[in-house]
Amino acid sequence: MTVPLIDQQAGIKHYCTTFSGIGGKIKQNPEDFQVREILNEQYLENVAKNSNSIHRFPVFILKKHNIDSNHAIIEIRNQLRLELRVLGIKDAKASTMQYATTTHIARNLPTRTKTHHTEICLIGYGGTLLSKSDLWGNQFSILIVETQHADLTDFLPEIDKIANFYGLQRFGSERMVTHTVGREILKGNFRRASELLLTETTKYDTAYSREIREQLSDPGNYNKLMGVLPKGMDIEREIVRSLLNKRDYVRAIRAIPIGIRRLYVQAYQAYIFNLCISESLSCGEDITKCRDGDLCFEIEGKDVLGKIRKLNPSVDTSSKVLPALRLVGYSFQAGKGRFESTSQEILKEEGLTPKDFYIRDMQELSAKGGFRQSVLWCKEFIHSGSLHVSFKLPKGSYATTLLREIMKPNSPIESGF
Repeated sequence: MTVPLIDQQAGIKHYCTTFSGIGGKIKQNPEDFQVREILNEQYLENVAKNSNSIHRFPVFILKKHNIDSNHAIIEIRNQLRLELRVLGIKDAKASTMQYATTTHIARNLPTRTKTHHTEICLIGYGGTLLSKSDLWGNQFSILIVETQHADLTDFLPEIDKIANFYGLQRFGSERMVTHTVGREILKGNFRRASELLLTETTKYDTAYSREIREQLSDPGNYNKLMGVLPKGMDIEREIVRSLLNKRDYVRAIRAIPIGIRRLYVQAYQAYIFNLCISESLSCGEDITKCRDGDLCFEIEGKDVLGKIRKLNPSVDTSSKVLPALRLVGYSFQAGKGRFESTSQEILKEEGLTPKDFYIRDMQELSAKGGFRQSVLWCKEFIHSGSLHVSFKLPKGSYATTLLREIMKPNSPIESGF
């Protein structure tokens, strides 16, 4: 089955199942795509209703719709003067519930308040600052509409074969520039990174957007454009404002909020990961099982990914471990693993080395690296004939990665991806 071009542009060059797909669309309404974070139960059990000398760190539930997490944080800061930190980044085209905290602890925090796109509820105070290590994953509840049929009988036996690809949202979806901006930042080409953000267009751009971006290619137009840039071009506005103040391109990129800036380098890491998995599949590798020499995640209990270690063939079984891939970064070591050597070759073809992920001119965007499981670890998958699906995924995994295997969309963007 042919993989859509936009998937390939994100490094996703394969389907992992032979299921023919049911077609359909997602995210036609925010309520049709619901996401709820799953927090470590132990942390929640230790949240006190009121603050005291031990329980000092506020814990909020943040509900949002029609806005991504980074822009929700900005909206809350601007409207409520409340500086929140979230554990995970959630898509705009969804109805989501996630946990948040703040390091700017103040008295008389609101117990419940709203902005245009969000609702914030203070549920109590933790003994430690809420961190990403306290987040297990996400529970999804999704309605797929306009399907050709609703029979997933042939799909279910293959659900454990799906690669843990980063979804199109990580790369900007229809505006597929996020990882290319990251590549230019890593190469120190801050001018080119700015130009991509200002002027790059895709076939999904409106005629008005194309016209604006064409005008943005000429700095002589910046002054007149400041008053007419659409509300959705907030990043472009910050870059133009910085350049009009005669700042350099490093400062122009720094004018973008730090949470959004970090996404550019992270998206490039995701792109290399997707390419590595795609290349491994092309070579006939079984990415679902650990092989001698692989790094592995230990599976703790029924649904928790634990520590990372080398495979021990004498004791490890497929039910105890999952293959782990190193994400590229300045601490990346090629080693002798099958995945690491592939990532190293891809980086070489891209004209980059691991040390380039330490960005001297913008150190706050430097990326050390990390680990990610090779296979999508889907838990508690349930479906009904409507077609409504619900399931759990570990943090960092994408529901749309599972949905593309179910739907096999000819045009992912038009299908809601």
